[in-house]
Amino acid sequence: MESHNGEADDLPPPPPLAAGVEPLKADETKAPLKLRSPIISITITCVSNPCPVSFLYFHPHTFITNAVDRKGSGRKVIEKLQPTYAVEHANKDFSYDGEKSLFTIGALPQVKNEFTVVVDDVSTGKTPANGSPGNDSPPGSDRKRIRRSYNYNTKTYKVELSFAAKIPMSAISQALRGQESEHTQEAIRVIDIILRQHSDVSTTMIVKPGPVIDFLLANQKVSDPSMIDWAKAKRALKNLRIKTSPANQEQKIVGLSDRPCREQLFTLKHKNGNGDSEVITVFDYFVKNRGIELQYSGDLPCISVGKPKRPTYFPVELCSLLPLQRYTKALGTLQRSSLVEKSRQKPQERMSVLYDVLQRSNYDAEPMLKACGITIARSFTEVDGRVLQPPKLKAGNGEDIFTHNGRWNFNNKRLIRASSVEKWAVVNFPARCNVRDLVRDLIKCGGMKGIMVEAPFDVFDENPSMRRSPSVRRVEDMFEQVKTKLPGAPKFLVWPWKKKCLAEFGIVTQCVAPTRVNDQYLTNVLLKINAKLGGMNSLLQIETSPAIPLVSKVPTIILGMDVSHGSPGYSDVPSIAAVVSSREWPLISKYRASVRTHPKMEMIDMIDSLFNPRETEDDGLIRECLIDFYTSSGKRKPDQVIIFRDGVSESQFNQVLNIELLQIIEACKFLDEKWNPKFTLIIAQKNHHTKFFIPGKPDNVPPGTVVDNKVCHPRNFDFYMCSHAGMIGTTRPTHYHILHDEIGFNPDDLQELVHSLSYVYQRSTTAISVGVVCFSCMQVWYVSVVVQLEIEKLEWMASFDYLGVGTCWSDDLFAFYTLLRIGL
Repeated sequence: MESHNGEADDLPPPPPLAAGVEPLKADETKAPLKLRSPIISITITCVSNPCPVSFLYFHPHTFITNAVDRKGSGRKVIEKLQPTYAVEHANKDFSYDGEKSLFTIGALPQVKNEFTVVVDDVSTGKTPANGSPGNDSPPGSDRKRIRRSYNYNTKTYKVELSFAAKIPMSAISQALRGQESEHTQEAIRVIDIILRQHSDVSTTMIVKPGPVIDFLLANQKVSDPSMIDWAKAKRALKNLRIKTSPANQEQKIVGLSDRPCREQLFTLKHKNGNGDSEVITVFDYFVKNRGIELQYSGDLPCISVGKPKRPTYFPVELCSLLPLQRYTKALGTLQRSSLVEKSRQKPQERMSVLYDVLQRSNYDAEPMLKACGITIARSFTEVDGRVLQPPKLKAGNGEDIFTHNGRWNFNNKRLIRASSVEKWAVVNFPARCNVRDLVRDLIKCGGMKGIMVEAPFDVFDENPSMRRSPSVRRVEDMFEQVKTKLPGAPKFLVWPWKKKCLAEFGIVTQCVAPTRVNDQYLTNVLLKINAKLGGMNSLLQIETSPAIPLVSKVPTIILGMDVSHGSPGYSDVPSIAAVVSSREWPLISKYRASVRTHPKMEMIDMIDSLFNPRETEDDGLIRECLIDFYTSSGKRKPDQVIIFRDGVSESQFNQVLNIELLQIIEACKFLDEKWNPKFTLIIAQKNHHTKFFIPGKPDNVPPGTVVDNKVCHPRNFDFYMCSHAGMIGTTRPTHYHILHDEIGFNPDDLQELVHSLSYVYQRSTTAISVGVVCFSCMQVWYVSVVVQLEIEKLEWMASFDYLGVGTCWSDDLFAFYTLLRIGL
C-alpha cells in the first residue's frame, strides 16, 4: 500500500544478527476460539447509522496551545490564528479539540511557535461602569465611552504551539484488522477530533426568548406577576442569559434580589471626582437617574447579574431572555409528554432524515479530510443481526406464559409466588373513582391471581377543608388521622406520603390514581404490591429446570453497579452508588440492593463504596451483597461473579477493570482468604448514537435483536442488543462490552443470559431495555432520594414529578435495606 504522498509504507529490512545470537520466534499457537452454541434465532439484515470510513496512512503532528481564560474562546482564537499566520505555519489545516490539543498533517516549520492573536470580544459579559446599580465603578467613566468599548472591544491572546507527539495513523488499520497497537487510542482520538460528528438526531428544550416576566408567567401557568412563586422562579432563571435595556448588554442571571425593587438598596458613587456616594433604591435609580418609567417592577424582586457576592440589579421588566438557550431544569409531566410527542420519530422517518443529512454533508470537500486521505461513504453500514427467541416464562401452578413482541399478561393465570396482604389501610386524597368499589375489585382480582387480600382496616377520606392546603400539611394531617384509628394520590402527595411511610415508619405503600378501573389495571397494581411484599410474579423456565449455561450448575451471583446523579443544574445533589445483587441461587429473578451517598463524582463514588475496610470489619457494598447471597442460597458462597457496570464511558473502562474489579476481589478476600471466585465483567452503555433500521419496513427492529459484527470491535468481545419492543420513536440498543471473562462464556450463551435478564423485572409485563440489575439501580436511586430529601422539599419536587432537587442531605441513609431487598 502507498501513502497519500506516493511513498511506500513497507518497513526497511531488519539489521543482520550478530554471530551466535539465536532469534526469538513468536508463538504461533492460536488461542482456542469459543464456539457458538446452536441456538434458535432468526437472521435479519439491518442498516446502522455509522458510515464506512476509509483512509490512507499518514503521520499527523500534535501541538499544545496555552489555555484560554473563557470557555469557548479557544476555538475562536485558533480560527483567527489559522488565516492570519498562514505563511508561518505553511498553510496547514488545523484540527483543534477546543482545549489543549491541536493536530496537523505534517510538521510545522518550527518545533516551538509563538503567535499573538487579537479577537473581537463583542460580548464580554461584564457590567459597564454605573450602567446599572449595585456594582461600583471608578469615577470618571462616562456612558459614551462604555458604549464604544462594548461595540469595539477586542482581546489579545498569546498562543504557543509546541510539538508534542507524532501519531502513526496506521494503528487504525491495524485495529480494524484486530491487531494490537500502542498507538490505537491516540489515533482514534485524532480521527474523533477531525470528524467530531454523530449521524443522529438530537432534541433538547430551549427557553422561549422574550421578556423574563412572560417566561415566568408561562412557566408557572399563572396570569398575574403577583401570583409568581419567586423561589421556583429563582431556580428556573439561574444561569440563563438575558439582554438588559437600554444598553442591550448580555448578562448571566445569578439569582434574585432579597427585597422588592422599591426596597432594594445599593450604594451609588457620584461622578464628581470627590468620591461622594449615596444609598438609593434600584427603583429610584432607574426612574430618577436614568429617566426610565417602570410599569410593574416596583413590587417584584430584581434580577441579579454579575458576581454573586457583588451583584448588579436590574428591574424585571428591563430584562429579556436571549434565544437558543437550553433549558436544563426538571420538566413537569405535561412538559415531558409534550417533548416526547414532538421529538419522537418513527424509524423510517429518522433514517430518512439522517440519510438526507449524510448526502448534503459533502465530506469530500473538507480540506482536513482530504489532507488525511479520509473518505466517508455516503451510505449507512449494512450489518447482519439475529433475533433471539424470547425466553419462556412460568406462572403459578406451572402454567406457561406466552410472550409476543416482548410483552405478556397474566390473564387467567396465578402468580408463581404470591404474598398475602393481611393488614392494610386505604388513604383517599381523594381519588377520581369510587374508592370502595376499587377496594372490592382489588380483593377479587387478588384472589384470582393467588394473592389473599384481606379487607382493609379502614378507608380514610381526606377532610374536604384540607384539599387546598400544601402537600406536606395534607400528608401530616392525614397521617394523624390514620394514627388515631390504628392500634399502636395526586402526584403532589405521592412522594411526601412515601417519605413519611417509608423513611419514618418502614411501611410499604402503593399509590394509585386510576381514571378507569379494569382488570388489567388492577393486575398491574397487584404485581407491584406482590413484588414489594417479597413475592414473585413469574420465573424463567430455565430457572425452574435449572438449565442456565454456566450459571445453574455453579453458585453464581449477578451484580449490577451504577452511580446515579441528579439532573443538570443541581450541583448539590449527591451521587448515589447502588449495587443490586441476585439472591436465592439458582434463581436469577430475585434481587436486593445496597446504596451509599457520596460527593458528585462518578468513579470515586463507586470505588469508595465497594470495599471499605475498618479494622476488622468491611463497610462496603459488596460485603452486604455477598452475605445476603450466602444466607439466601443455602449457605453457599458464589464461585462465580457476573458484574454489570452501568453509567461509564470508554475512557473509564481501564479504571473499572483495574480498580473497581480489584476492590470487589479484595472484598471477597476480606471475607475468606482462600476464596477465589471467577469473575466476568460487563459494561452496559445506553448513552450512544448507534441505531439500527430494517430497510423497507416502517417498524423498529424486533425485540431480541443482537448485532455483533461490522459496527463492533474487530477483536474485543462486544455486541448491541435491542431486548425491548420500541413502541414509541426509534429503539436505542444497549451496547455491552465484555472486559473480563474468567467464567468462559461463549458469545451465544452470554447473549442469551443478557436477553433473559430483560424479562425478569417483577413489576413489569414487558421486556426492559437493559438487564434487570442495571435497570433496578435507577429505581433504587429514586427510593434513596425519597428517603433522604427533606420533606419540605418534596412538594416542589413533586410539582415536577421528578427527583432531582437540591437540598440538605443527611450523612447516612435510613435503615430501609430490608424494604429494598424484598421490593426488587
